[in-house]
Amino acid sequence: MSKILFVMTGADHWTLADGTQHPTGYWAEEAVAPYEAFKAAGHEIVVATPGGVVPTVDKGSLAAEVNGGQENADRIAGVLTSATELQHPVRLEDVNLDDYAAVFYPGGHGPMEDLAVDADSGRLLTLALESGKPLGVVCHAPAALLAATKADGSNAFAGRRVAAFTNAEETQAGFADKAKWLLQDRLTEAGVQVDVSEPWAPHVIVDGNLVTGQNPASSAPLSVELLKKLG
Repeated sequence: MSKILFVMTGADHWTLADGTQHPTGYWAEEAVAPYEAFKAAGHEIVVATPGGVVPTVDKGSLAAEVNGGQENADRIAGVLTSATELQHPVRLEDVNLDDYAAVFYPGGHGPMEDLAVDADSGRLLTLALESGKPLGVVCHAPAALLAATKADGSNAFAGRRVAAFTNAEETQAGFADKAKWLLQDRLTEAGVQVDVSEPWAPHVIVDGNLVTGQNPASSAPLSVELLKKLG
């Protein structure tokens, strides 16, 4: 079967507008749901992070209340513990897109800190988009699209329809008034068409080879769409 590249944040904090650091990382469900779907379909997963650092899970994403109860929270934590790929990431800087059949970016607030300004990630995203290979990006991970700039300074994803974590969701999560910038606003400014749906409800947009999801609940249905494209 194929190899799928998981590009994950290497950040363990998100710097807020007042300079304080909010502890974060990747969001558990957004890594686990696709991980389980891709593995069940027989695919191999390789994790890449900036500098090859072991990614940090956002502790808040392991809470019972965001996982439908303690039982599922424990199950998700168990998957993360057993997923050896997460403990042995490769350096994002060394990734060769030719080695992979698809690329997936899980979210969490971490990507707002590092992938949003990571040139290596930006180049990889641009290549993946142009290659026609399935490219999945969910929740806050579309922040990484901001670093995908072309030689003329324009964004490689300008004109594309995407789903991403919305201003309404950031407000309800309690961070809209604390953030340096909001994802929906910044993507719109870059010329990306953000398709907004109800807060917290699954919402997936397919635009060519690009498959994006609005929030954690979108990660499982996004995985289904990505697997369809892998055939």
